[in-house]
Amino acid sequence: MPNDQPRHLLAALTRRRFLVSAWPWRSLGYLASTGPIALILTIKWALFGAPWIATAERLAEGRPVYGAVVFAMVVAAGLALTVGPLVAIPLAILERARLLIVDDRPVRSGHRPAPGGPLRWLRIRYTEAATWREVAYSLFLATVVPLAYGTVALLILLDLATVVSPGFVGGGRGPIQVGFATFTSAGQAAPYAILALLLLPAAPYLLGLLAAGQAVVARALLGEWGGSTALVEVARSRARLVGAYEAERRRIERDLHDGAQHRLTSLTLQLGMARLDVPDDSPAAAPLTAAHEQAKELMVVLREVIAGIRPQTLTELGLAGAVRELAARSPLPVTVSVGPAFDASGGSGSGSPGAGPGSEPPGLAAGRLPEAVETTAYFVASEALGNVARHSGAGRARVTLDRAGRTLVLEVRDDGRGGADPAAGTGLTGLADRVAAVNGRLLLSSPPGGPTLVRVELPCDQ
Repeated sequence: MPNDQPRHLLAALTRRRFLVSAWPWRSLGYLASTGPIALILTIKWALFGAPWIATAERLAEGRPVYGAVVFAMVVAAGLALTVGPLVAIPLAILERARLLIVDDRPVRSGHRPAPGGPLRWLRIRYTEAATWREVAYSLFLATVVPLAYGTVALLILLDLATVVSPGFVGGGRGPIQVGFATFTSAGQAAPYAILALLLLPAAPYLLGLLAAGQAVVARALLGEWGGSTALVEVARSRARLVGAYEAERRRIERDLHDGAQHRLTSLTLQLGMARLDVPDDSPAAAPLTAAHEQAKELMVVLREVIAGIRPQTLTELGLAGAVRELAARSPLPVTVSVGPAFDASGGSGSGSPGAGPGSEPPGLAAGRLPEAVETTAYFVASEALGNVARHSGAGRARVTLDRAGRTLVLEVRDDGRGGADPAAGTGLTGLADRVAAVNGRLLLSSPPGGPTLVRVELPCDQ
């Protein structure tokens, strides 16, 4: 996806080409798929709320409320508090996935990990604020959404009815009423019909606003939210001339690899041959040996410089394989979890440990990502793992690599002491600049006491 394309519906609504883009159809698909879900939730919450509604009616009419009614109210409230979260949690998973229809930015769940058995899972989930925000979203779908959808549908139907009203009022059929207006003749209805016809192109914008408003509420209630554990976007700069930078980087890499490295290799071989021809007791033996060793050290340095520009493993193995190799070289135990889009066999790749030097290399992904995206993701993983080893005091780390729609998501999580600060010189601001160069964003969660999570979202067009 080109960098200048909007990533969510709210931004697309401000573009001139909105009507001729795919966004109106995406918003319509989002609204249409919401309808059955909202209907089911409306029925569910209506059943839970029926005793309370009946009690309110009795009190409004001045009639007494008997014990059976109070008991029904208590039972309904208990069922709502018990069943509501069990319905809202899977609903939230579905809604976060559906949100990609109108928003290419993935939404991360606000739930904490819940290891252990079912009872521990229930205890954690019922005491989390994220769960009750999801319950609130299910109430939003059951109450506000039907009212909003009905209002918008009524406005569009009135507009369409006004457009066709001249044909119905003519031919001696008598007056007709459209909304609050009554038309007795085709001539009287014609100006209104023309105005309604001119307003028809506004219908996609109205539907888009409706879908965008629902998406904003979904993103606010179903994602990580508030507190020190929320992901906070690291300050980033706007990069310019990304294409020119990439071309220059490739040129430097090619010149070093094909020119300087080959010449240095030849020089090292010649020094080694000369050292073999010189007797050990010759005055030239020691300087030749020193020059040979320095040439070999310089070759190592040059290889590291070239790898810093574009690692060879990234070229040969792809992003997933290169990240696994990074994990294998880390001084800490690092687990790599790779999504199906990067696994050659089509498996989930979940929980794959970093591959060692003697293991079978990971396969290439079926479709390679743009070079700038792969390079950026690789260096983020490399720098983040380096920070974990140097600063976090962690015992383990985990790297997750996956695709969410047209967005590459890379996460590096550790169990260290937390408290990472971009202003403390840990390289996070530099990473944010690199990520911004490909129109991505870097986010950080590092509360005191840990854990620390570095998350990178990079748009890609494959």
